[in-house]
Amino acid sequence: MATLKEDMAHFKTLASIRTPRIMRAVFFIILTAVVVAIAFLVYVPWVQTTSGRGVVTTLSPNQRKQDINALVPGRIEEWYVRDGSSVKKGDPIVRIADIDPNLLDRLQAERGQMELQLAAAQSALATAQIDERRSRELFEAGLAARRDYELSQIKVAEMQGKVAAAQADLNRADVNIARQSEQIVRAPRDGFIQSLNAGDAATFIKAGDVLATFVPEGAVRVIEIFIDGRDVALVRPGDAARIQFEGWPAVQFSGWPSVAVGTFGGKVVSVDQSAQIDGRFRVLIAEDTLDGYGWPEERYVRFGAAVQAWVLLETVPVGYEIWRQLNNFPPQLPTAAATAPATAGAAK
Repeated sequence: MATLKEDMAHFKTLASIRTPRIMRAVFFIILTAVVVAIAFLVYVPWVQTTSGRGVVTTLSPNQRKQDINALVPGRIEEWYVRDGSSVKKGDPIVRIADIDPNLLDRLQAERGQMELQLAAAQSALATAQIDERRSRELFEAGLAARRDYELSQIKVAEMQGKVAAAQADLNRADVNIARQSEQIVRAPRDGFIQSLNAGDAATFIKAGDVLATFVPEGAVRVIEIFIDGRDVALVRPGDAARIQFEGWPAVQFSGWPSVAVGTFGGKVVSVDQSAQIDGRFRVLIAEDTLDGYGWPEERYVRFGAAVQAWVLLETVPVGYEIWRQLNNFPPQLPTAAATAPATAGAAK
């Protein structure tokens, strides 16, 4: 039987062909790349994350941007502030004058009349109580009829009703005077005036109209982001997060947070129990200084600034993460949560 070497001797041109060195080099490069890629996919860890975009806000409603409303109807008489003014608690913001300059005087006169009516009703009640007591004594002594005694009791009840009505009218007058006296709108707490929303002097306003937009001072900042409903079950209060603020230079590697540059630490404090209209869930993230530094100063990151945050979940191989993303699977369940059902089943 002819050997390969003997056969090749008959094909001198084919025998003279040699594999180029560059092809051998390419082969070894490809082989090395495949081995390295497989090792990378199997052994390199990847921190799973779920990300979302949102804004800087605060937990307390008293620390959020709010509207300052007119307490009484009237016209604007004088502004004490302008856009951007810093104010302390109780500082005047605007003075409102009633269209009728003599309104308070007339209200005071009406109150005086109601006081007289209340005094008259109380006097009549005292007289009716004296008559009722006298009728009772006469009835018990057998000198008066039961009907006279019952009529005196009805009279006392009627007088008590008139006294209560007069007192209610007086209370309403006091309320009206108190409301009309609140013609100077004051700052509810320390902060600054972001914008004045009403006109100048002689502008007519109604009670409840927005006069200015007020931003409190010293509010505690948190991040409000919205994440996909597929991942929300794996996000829990206390989970670590990395935050990138708008306008702040950063290089983010979601799978390797330790090598990220320009991002800031955070901790999940709340996860909504129900979804928003678009199906996403709101997650609140507070400041965390475990990496040695806190968030930028408020003058760099103000309320309402846009942010993007990554909530850190489980650590898995890179290959598993790529496979998960291609199949659109949720992140891996935490170890404690995954083993709990199995342990419970074994106990049964």
